[in-house]
This record gives sequence, structure tokens and C-alpha cells, in this order.
Amino acid sequence: MFPIKDSTPSRSTPIINYLIIAITIYVFLLQISAPSFEEFIFRYGFVPARFDFFDPDSYLFILYSIFLHGGLFHIGSNLWFLHIFGDNVEDKLGHFWYLIFYLLAGTAAVFTQYIFSVDSRIPMIGASGAISGVTGAYFAFFRHSKIEALVPGFLGFLHIIELPAWFFLGYWFVIQVFSGVGSLVVYDLNQGGVAFFAHIGGFVFGYLIAKSAPRRT
Repeated sequence: MFPIKDSTPSRSTPIINYLIIAITIYVFLLQISAPSFEEFIFRYGFVPARFDFFDPDSYLFILYSIFLHGGLFHIGSNLWFLHIFGDNVEDKLGHFWYLIFYLLAGTAAVFTQYIFSVDSRIPMIGASGAISGVTGAYFAFFRHSKIEALVPGFLGFLHIIELPAWFFLGYWFVIQVFSGVGSLVVYDLNQGGVAFFAHIGGFVFGYLIAKSAPRRT
């Protein structure tokens, strides 16, 4: 399932969401214009095996990794999810706190994945974990909203259907959990893949923060 739009309009201009999208695109342009795309990722991505809790510089790579992406589909799908769900969450939290929330959600996501891949030498990159935090907050704030989604149908044809947000995001979260557990069976320190536990950690972080945050009226 892929979201097309949601039914909840934003009451204010999501300037921070737009800013995050713009910065992410700018960083991706830096990546593709670098002499070596892979070297750029290995230099600035978060590599669990080289992280040192006692080295302040190590924490910078968590921030860098949130804005790095592995290709056009990776950045495109991430930013589309952010566009769909981020404006409403920013509306609820306010501009400044939304920015702090986004960065903390990304950090929580990275550390959740880190727990399961301490010795990995593969860089962790992408805004997926931070955006999972946004979707977790959306699930808490707007669970009764409607999501128009593109879904596969009979003989592979695609259909647009309207789903409750709680079902769309709940289904997505369950898939991440099952995929994360499955990845433990086939995990390879020298092979990359989807950081399912980052998605899980980000979503849970976002949900818990949203449930405890004071609601703006």
C-alpha cells in the first residue's frame, strides 16, 4: 500500500516540514555530485562498528545519516511519506518542537537499529526512521483520519481505496515487526538491507511522544 493523500488539512504552513524536505534534497544533490557516491555514504553514514559512545564526534554521524539516501526511489518514497504525514504532526506540535521531535525520532530509530547490529560495518542511511517517528505521532494524533492509498488488486492492477489511518499505519507497523524479526534469522554483517528495527523504534518513539505531548487547540 502506498499513500496518496490524507483527509486532515493542515491549519498552518508546515515550514519546518518543507525545510527538512529541502535540506534532504540538497544533501542528495551533494551525494550524486560527489566524485564517489559510495565513498560519500561511507564517510558520512552511521556505521555501527565505528560508533563510540564516549566520542562526541560519533554522534554527528547520526545526524548526517538521517539526511542521506541510497537512490531516487529511497529519497522519493521517504519524502512523499513525510509530505503526507509531516504537515499535520507539525501542526500539532508547533514548528520548533516538530524540528526537535524529528531529529530525536531519527536518533531513537538509529539507536534501536544499532542494538541489533552493533558490529555491522554497513552504513545506516535514510530518513525512514525519523519519518517512522512522524507516522507514529500521526497514528496517535489522527488515527481516525482517512488515507487514500494505492493498493494492488486482481491480476496486479492498482486501485485507489480509502482506509482509516489506524488501519493503514497499523498494518505498516505490523509488517515492520514481522520483517524485523525475520531479518534476525538471516542477518549478515557484511550485507545491507532495510533497517526494520529503525522503523519500529522510530514509530514507537513518535507514538509515545505524541501521546504524552500537550495538545495544541
